[in-house]
Amino acid sequence: MADIEKYNEVFIAVFKVEAEQLTTEFTADKVAAWDSITHLSLVTGIEDAFDVMLDPPDILGFRSYEEGKAILARYNVSL
Repeated sequence: MADIEKYNEVFIAVFKVEAEQLTTEFTADKVAAWDSITHLSLVTGIEDAFDVMLDPPDILGFRSYEEGKAILARYNVSL
């Protein structure tokens, strides 16, 4: 499975959405289901899927689908 597919699968599982919904508009401010619990589930899912441990500033900054890609790039994960 390609890394972008793994990334999308985490979002799909955590937020129970379709892949088509994962756009630049998929942000913590615009997705009602994005609360503290789903945020922690998202971070845990991303860490498990890519075998990384995100630093606290990255966890706090992970506020959108697109920002998550930029954060993972800092951990040498190319999506």
